[in-house]
Amino acid sequence: MARKVVDCREMPSESNCTLTIAGEEDEVLRAAGEHAASVHGHQNTPELREQIRGMLKDEVGAGAR
Repeated sequence: MARKVVDCREMPSESNCTLTIAGEEDEVLRAAGEHAASVHGHQNTPELREQIRGMLKDEVGAGAR
């Protein structure tokens, strides 16, 4: 199974966050939802996690196995 990646740099934000989260899809969705709530002030809702799911990409590069 391919690891998934979500990158805050792809979303406009006032904080100019540069965090990238990679892992299995469920792990990334959970961590990204928590990050969006705690750092960016979003509500960690199913709707937010679905938006994040739409941003997921397959991991490529040195970290991929």
